[in-house]
Amino acid sequence: MHAMDSIDWPDCTLVETKPGVQSGAPILRGTRLPVAALVDNFAYGVGVAEIAEQFDVPIESIHAIVTYAESRRVGHRV
Repeated sequence: MHAMDSIDWPDCTLVETKPGVQSGAPILRGTRLPVAALVDNFAYGVGVAEIAEQFDVPIESIHAIVTYAESRRVGHRV
């Protein structure tokens, strides 16, 4: 199970879904980067700064997405 399977993303302004991009999976707005990659890395113990560097995404965006995911998690801790 993905770390983000039970996260509801519609209220997160940094995340969007597009039917033709990543099979409609939630992505970082304006990119093709699946949000699952960010949240899964954090769930596996990778730090926010390292994730930001690894995916070339502003650290503020990673922090906001992780915080959002933690606040919206259903049944599992990020």
